[in-house]
Amino acid sequence: MNRFALAAVAGALGAGLLLGSPDTALAQRKAPPPAPFKKVSSLVALPDFLPGLGTLYVNPATLPAGPFLAYDHQGHLVSSIYMIPLSDMNAHKDFADLGVAHERVNHVDVVFNAGHPGVPEPHYHIILWYVSRARQAELAH
Repeated sequence: MNRFALAAVAGALGAGLLLGSPDTALAQRKAPPPAPFKKVSSLVALPDFLPGLGTLYVNPATLPAGPFLAYDHQGHLVSSIYMIPLSDMNAHKDFADLGVAHERVNHVDVVFNAGHPGVPEPHYHIILWYVSRARQAELAH
C-alpha cells in the first residue's frame, strides 16, 4: 500500500465529516453513543479501555471498517477510527459512505496493525483525532 493511497483514504474520510447529521453528532459526543453502537469489549475479547485509543464503540453492521468511536476516561469523544484490512486495500476495494462524527478534526494518524480480536487480519487504523496531540497522549493510561 503506498502513501498516496493512504493519504487519499484519510483525506476522503476527513472530507466526509461535513456530511454527518448534527443531531447524531450531539448524541455521539458523550459515551455511550446511541444504538446501534455497541461497546467493542462486549463484542470481542478486548478491555473496556484500550491504552492509546480509549473506550471503543462500533455499529456491528459496519465491521470491519467502522467507524469505531473512541472516548476518553470521562466519556468524551476523542476520535473516530476506521480499520481497513490490508487485503481490501491491496485489492483496491472502495469504501464509500463510511459513517462519520460531525466534529472538527485536529489531526489524522494512519497506523498499521498486525491484527487483534475483532479484526484478526493485518489492517490499518485510520484515526481522525478531534483532540490535540497532548490530549491524545493522555489516553496512554
